[in-house]
Amino acid sequence: AIATEQIAQAYLFCGPRGVGKTTCARIFAKAVNQSENDEILDLSFNIFELDAASHNGVDDIRSIVDTVRIPPQVGKYKIYIIDEVHMLSTGAFNAFLKTLEEPPAHAIFILATTEKHKIIPTILSRCQIFDFSRIKVQDMTEYLSMIAQKEQITFEPDALHVIAEKADGAMRDALSIFDQLVAFCGKSLTYNAVIENLNVLDHEYYFKLTQMSFEENISGCLLLLNDIMNKGFDAHHFVVGWGAHLRRLMVCKDPATIALLEVSENVAAKYQEQSALVDIRFLIAAMDLINDCDIHYRGSKHQRLLVELTMMKICSIQSNRREGEKKK
Repeated sequence: AIATEQIAQAYLFCGPRGVGKTTCARIFAKAVNQSENDEILDLSFNIFELDAASHNGVDDIRSIVDTVRIPPQVGKYKIYIIDEVHMLSTGAFNAFLKTLEEPPAHAIFILATTEKHKIIPTILSRCQIFDFSRIKVQDMTEYLSMIAQKEQITFEPDALHVIAEKADGAMRDALSIFDQLVAFCGKSLTYNAVIENLNVLDHEYYFKLTQMSFEENISGCLLLLNDIMNKGFDAHHFVVGWGAHLRRLMVCKDPATIALLEVSENVAAKYQEQSALVDIRFLIAAMDLINDCDIHYRGSKHQRLLVELTMMKICSIQSNRREGEKKK
């Protein structure tokens, strides 16, 4: 759009937190005014930012409406970036509507939001909408490894994978976690140091647990759960993690869905190995039981008993099926 000079009057950048909406708005705002002749000029006077979360009243929007008519002193455009635009009050939206509909030629509005559904349709219809998606674990891991190499930090690939998974699609969160871990661990990031500092349960526990439950080893499962809880892990956190583990094993069952497995190569090989040993019907039944446990966990008066009961039911899936076949 910049290259062809097909610039719209209003843009809406929407998507989850930490994926670069405001950053892209700032880069776009600078790039729109930049040309071969005025590269050395400071164009930041043409870029106005408003945080709608803390300035969401009619008066805040009126101050923009009053200044938007004045052409820029330097450069071609005045750019207004309004962050968290869904926080504007109804009165502020209405005050903004006419300016957004018929802005002067030198004005560009870039709106950023995490909740597009809260913006009134009359605003949406006047904007070019760009949907930002969550950042993939693999992309985050590659970016973190590039930063680590620049900062001369040694790392284990599995350690960066844990950080990327913990960030849940937000690059900003991944960078914050990375900074925090470098502050604690120094210039060397190991897998064990990362899971210890982030309070993440080692996936080896889930591999052992799944194997024991498939072999109907109830006492072994209960002892392993006790060991996990003695290390300070919340039982609900454990249940959710085990559900994710079983889902990954199910994903490995079909070559077409292996792409959904967002883990490092070493761990992916372990998942494929265990997936070959475990029956698909067992996985589906176990995930169903874990889902029920997750739903009822918060309302339970005896949460540990609920988790242990779920484990015993999962360990009994194979024997229940054999008994059912005998009855038939």
